Amino acid sequence: MSNSLTEGDGELLRLISRGDETAFLAFYRRYQGPVYRFALQMSGQPEIAEEVTQDVFMLVMGSAKKYDPKRGSIAAYLYGVARNFVLRRLQQERPYLTALDDPESEYADVAAGGPDALADLTRNERVESLRKAVLALPPAYREVVVLCDLHELDYAEVAAALDCAIGTIRSRLHRARALLAEKMRAEERCAV
Repeated sequence: MSNSLTEGDGELLRLISRGDETAFLAFYRRYQGPVYRFALQMSGQPEIAEEVTQDVFMLVMGSAKKYDPKRGSIAAYLYGVARNFVLRRLQQERPYLTALDDPESEYADVAAGGPDALADLTRNERVESLRKAVLALPPAYREVVVLCDLHELDYAEVAAALDCAIGTIRSRLHRARALLAEKMRAEERCAV
């Protein structure tokens, strides 16, 4: 049995298609984090992100040989699959979505303490506002912001993941950034 921890992605997928559990584990360890983060940033819900991540890797396990390296990188392929699962889940969840304010968020119990508490609280509020603004974007804009700005993929990889032209990615990203800037300015005006 070969040491699949050092194998390239193509070789890992070939071994996965033959049922090699070690290859699958190596592949999973390599890509689970980015897929989960993408799903979380797209959905804003850890439960959906966990389910999407599981669904993506179950699909890889069952159809590893279907990946075509000519169509894009493995990361683009995984993000594209995750995108489809996230969008499907968001459609199913739409009637049940509530306000983006989550009392269970990591910032809900920030206690004042120390000289930098106000600065930390202000920074955390801005980060939370930006996170909410990204989640409020329409999915077509949200996915380009998440992939280009948060996951730092280049336009070609994002175009492959979303199955559209690079020009479309550029225009969506431009519009998404404008919407985010507008939303953040409005938030600042409301805060004053």
